[in-house]
Amino acid sequence: MSASHSSSSRRDLLRLAAASAASAALPRSAWSSQRLETYSTGEIVENGHHFFGSISRGLADGLERANKSWGRPNAYILGQEAGGAFVGGLRYGEGTMFTRNAGRKRVFWQGPSIGFDAGADGARTMMLVYNLPEVDSIYRRYAGVNGSAYLVGGLGFTALNNQEVVVMPVRAGLGARLGLAIGYLKFTPDSTWNPF
Repeated sequence: MSASHSSSSRRDLLRLAAASAASAALPRSAWSSQRLETYSTGEIVENGHHFFGSISRGLADGLERANKSWGRPNAYILGQEAGGAFVGGLRYGEGTMFTRNAGRKRVFWQGPSIGFDAGADGARTMMLVYNLPEVDSIYRRYAGVNGSAYLVGGLGFTALNNQEVVVMPVRAGLGARLGLAIGYLKFTPDSTWNPF
């Protein structure tokens, strides 16, 4: 082996080692700097139809209204939840978050509310997620006014946000709940009874 070939191999090896060390030193957020890809209205409506069944007729209308405000969702959650209130309320849920290019992730949510609100409900819930920068960014608190929900074809829509990220729960379920309340949902990677 010639001396020049040996020194170029060493240089290549040193470059490779330096690149590996530099990438290992990058913060976790840099690894996932690729923006999550979005879902089309047709894809969300099709998945909602499978999830909600015949009641999903209003999903396309609600989704069009949401897309005008926030663009296209780059993640969505399918799950179930239950809640109850008498002035103060609690809500608990669990599901799976789907992303196009970053896989699936199990998520749990819980949160308190307070206001003129009474009743109990259980629901199948699809949550549309807009402007999520990376998968782990879902683990935050999202605040909103539950009374701002609007009804389209038997589905209830509410918008919650934390800075630029918007989560829009779409609910179809059983129960009776009436009123206006403010509150938040906290998303966690594990189940917990603590809503705060």
